[in-house]
Amino acid sequence: MNRRRFLTLAGSTLLLTRIPTLQASSAETNFAPWRHFALTYHVELAEPGIEADLWLPLPQSFGDYQRAEVPQWQSNADTAEVRRLGRAEAFFARWRGAAERRAQVRIEVATRDRQIDWHHPARLAPERDTVLERYLQPTERVPLDGIVRDTALAASAGAETPLQKARAIYDWVVEHSFRDPKVRGCGLGDVKSMLESGNLGGKCVDINTLYVGLCRAVGIPAREIYGIRVADSRLFKSLGRSGNVTGAQHCRAEFYVAEFGWVPVDPADVRKAILEEKLPLDDPKIAELRERLFGSWEMNWVAFNDENDLRFGPSMMSGFFMYPQARVGGKVLDSLDPEHFSYRIESATLS
Repeated sequence: MNRRRFLTLAGSTLLLTRIPTLQASSAETNFAPWRHFALTYHVELAEPGIEADLWLPLPQSFGDYQRAEVPQWQSNADTAEVRRLGRAEAFFARWRGAAERRAQVRIEVATRDRQIDWHHPARLAPERDTVLERYLQPTERVPLDGIVRDTALAASAGAETPLQKARAIYDWVVEHSFRDPKVRGCGLGDVKSMLESGNLGGKCVDINTLYVGLCRAVGIPAREIYGIRVADSRLFKSLGRSGNVTGAQHCRAEFYVAEFGWVPVDPADVRKAILEEKLPLDDPKIAELRERLFGSWEMNWVAFNDENDLRFGPSMMSGFFMYPQARVGGKVLDSLDPEHFSYRIESATLS
């Protein structure tokens, strides 16, 4: 095979690896129709250097609300394949001395909206303790002692059940955080620094990681889910994106309670709508959105993974895997600067 030609490579041999990596059992009564999207990465690494590595986060199949097909790609890379990175899946490419480095990766995804039925707790098989324990652990960005635990206890004071505590923390985060448009990308999610500084402004990773950290600190399993918006929103214009979605990455959150399973939430999108729609917190439209986003997700968004603190190679770490990552000639490229990286991400609605 002439690896310097731009070859079409099919991923059909990887079909058996496209299995759900997150257990998503919940009390959802999901009769929503499926919508189908195609997500396509276009990458051309121009940074000078002999050897180059590329990692692209891929959507995965989650529960009964997202189904991801086998990705297909075109590339002139010496190596091109799907790899596992913990609980994440990535398209990986490596070039050894190519003057031009190109990759185009396309994956089709079906999604449908999520909504917890609060009136009918589910008779669910309990989540395995080993799985839940993973989502009760501190991370490098989210310690669970000190100011984090103190804040969590104050935010949930008076609440008795895990569900009541999760709701109290949700309301506290919505009321005390704010979206800061000056923050690069989706933020860092450094919860301890946010609380110590008293600056609870940020983007979706900051705000939703704050929620996850506070839940974990009072014993409620919780996790961030990293992904990207792929279609316009029926709720607010600011909560959707279609076509060129290069900068549309978005982090969401879930918490676990026995009677409802994994519950979807998104306090960050409440604050995004407040800022970008220029509405106050007490506006009736925001009040409705605030209620809606405790227990539901509009699936004009696809999920990548819930992985944290990944190592892509020597001296190359990422607190989360939501953006393309690359290293050329030993230099790590800025994943938040797609023009110079360079990459473009496009979304198309198929049905």
